[in-house]
Amino acid sequence: MNKDVLEGKWKEMKGQVKENWADLTEDDLKEVEGNFDKLVGKIQEKYGKTKEQAKEEINDFLNKQ
Repeated sequence: MNKDVLEGKWKEMKGQVKENWADLTEDDLKEVEGNFDKLVGKIQEKYGKTKEQAKEEINDFLNKQ
């Protein structure tokens, strides 16, 4: 699964994203709206991760879906 799938299936996956990264608020999720790069930025902001760490976490999450 890749970032195009994240964008295409955002409504279905939003709940799972919220479970995986509980510090993300509903407003954060609305702002992200399935955009991979915006999700990377929000995870960096909320969890103090580097861009590469955030990308790796998201890719691991997507590969498990």
